[in-house]
This record gives sequence, structure tokens and C-alpha cells, in this order.
Amino acid sequence: MAVTLKKIKDQTIVITGASSGIGLVTARMAAKAGAKLVLAARSESALRQLTEEINQAGGHATYVVTDMSKPEDVQRLAYEASYTYGGFDTWINNAGVSIYGKLEEVPIQDMRQLFEVNFWGLVHGSLEAAKHLKAKGGAIINVGSILSDITAILQTIYSASKHAVKGFTDGLRMELEMDGAPISVTLIQPAAIDTPYPVHSKNYMEREAKHAPPAYAPETVARAILHCAATPERSVVVGGGGKAMIGMERWTPALLDKFMEKSFSKQEKADYAPRPLQQNALDRPMGALEERGNYPGHTRETSYYTEAATAGSPALRTAVLVGAGVALAAWLGTKGKRNGSNSSSSNAEIKGIAFHDN
Repeated sequence: MAVTLKKIKDQTIVITGASSGIGLVTARMAAKAGAKLVLAARSESALRQLTEEINQAGGHATYVVTDMSKPEDVQRLAYEASYTYGGFDTWINNAGVSIYGKLEEVPIQDMRQLFEVNFWGLVHGSLEAAKHLKAKGGAIINVGSILSDITAILQTIYSASKHAVKGFTDGLRMELEMDGAPISVTLIQPAAIDTPYPVHSKNYMEREAKHAPPAYAPETVARAILHCAATPERSVVVGGGGKAMIGMERWTPALLDKFMEKSFSKQEKADYAPRPLQQNALDRPMGALEERGNYPGHTRETSYYTEAATAGSPALRTAVLVGAGVALAAWLGTKGKRNGSNSSSSNAEIKGIAFHDN
């Protein structure tokens, strides 16, 4: 069955993780576009302020305090959307938490709790959304990561949860297609995004966590999400740097491992001491309407790769993807002709391709 999605201005959209970062920016952007919003997070004060902000500006929003790891909370969220607006058209699973640190130093209970939010919370949300959308149609948008395809050293459990998100999302899409359900299921895969993600993480490292370059603005993800709410897409990678790293995982995995071990592990650490361990969003709500995080470098306000990849012209999409493939193949060919290169030169090569967004 063909999937037809409404324009954003005609939609009611459920957004989880709406109290900060990507969820917050997406909510504000969707409200300006005219969508009715149902906002969810654990931070009631932030949700109340955001709802008042949107309504006072002439928009339409309501909120539901929701812990996505609890099925009963997710059911209540769907019920409130139906009670307030008569249903919803798009459900965005964005809520997530992270942990930084070596695997041997992270307690197993923390790993389990991260999966309760990042994976099981998304499962609860997706299945609840599918139940409501099967008859009328709509979109389920799951926020994964480029770490759905690669693993970031010192963020292994987070990476594992996003691998699981990709597997679940792909399986859900296929089953709904097999059943002829008029539902678009999309996986959004952001690269590093300048949000409070690092400072909200539970950090077992000896220094504060930060993003390795390049980092993109949360608006780049919000635009991709809202594009997919109106246009069926299988998946969208946000950030050319992230797309290149996924390519390296496929074509030069051993080299990418070395880069992670020798360079990336250092780039994830700020040059100052970490916050107290108890200040983290894994154990308690922390969203306080912060859009940006602690990224110290230049934040890329747009991704030309993602804008081109989501453009309306199939020819342009093909050209972008082919061009990226040719560039990667050429780089790999050049690399293969070199002899006696050391690890530092290899790391420089990786930086050159992974961090160029075009």
C-alpha cells in the first residue's frame, strides 16, 4: 500500500525527548510550521515552559510527563494525544541517554538502564504508534545515530543500543510493509550534534565528555526529521562526516579502529575535570530547554550532504550518493598505493575524508 503523508501544517506530531537538544529544536521548528504538538519528556518544568512558549506564540501544544522506559507512560502519552487532538499523524522517538567510559568501569546496571530508555523506550513508542496509525496512516520516525552502523570507542553501550534501534526499525518497517499498513518508518542517523548529549551523559572518564569534530547544529537533524514526517524515507544520515565514517566502517574497518583508539578517544575528552558522577540524565531528568551543548569548536549549521540527499530530485540524490562513493573509492585507491605509511598519517587521512561535509 502506498504511503501518503500530510503536510506538516496539517499534522499532529508526538515528540519524545522534547525538553532539550534535537527534540526541543524539532518541536519549535514544527510549531512554527503549524503542526499541533504533543510533547513528552521526564522534565515537567521544561515541558510546561515549552508548551506555554508555543501556545503564547499562537501554536498548539500540550505535554505529557513520560518515562519512555515505562510502557504505561507511553500508553498514556498516546491516549492524551488521542484525547486532545483526536489522534496523531507522526510519532518521533527521540528520547535517549548516554554513557561514556571503558566497559570494565561501567556498572552492568547502568548498561541495562541505558537500554531500557534507548532501545525499549523506542520499542514501546514504535509499537504504540503503529497500533494507532495502522488504520489512518502516518509516520514513525526513530532517531538512531551513525553509531547504529559504527561503534564509538568509550561510548560502546550507547553504540550497541543504537545498533539495536536500527535492527528493530528495519524489522518493523518490513513487517508493516508486508501487512500493507500505510505507515512510513524512518531511521534518522545523526553524526555528532551540538546538543547537551555529552553533559547529560553518565561519565566515567577522568575528564568531561565532549563531541569529537565535526559537530552539526541540532537544526540539521530537525529539518531532516520534519522532511521525513511529510515525505516517506527509509533512512537519512545527517552530516557528511558521519556518512563518510559509515563508509570507512564498510571499506577500511581496521583503519577506523586504529583511528578510534589513537585519536577519537582523545577527541571525546575536554581539557577540564568532569561533573560529579551523579549529575547525569541516566539517573534523573536533566532537560532544561537547552538546545546546544559544550562543543568547543565551530558548529556546522547545515549539512550540504543531507540537504542534497533529501532533495526532491531523484537525479540529485543519485548524483550525491554516487559522488560520495567515487570520492571514497578514489581515496581508498590512493591509500592503497602508498607504502610504509605510519599510524599518524593514517589518522590524518581519516580526518581528511570523514570530516569534510559536501
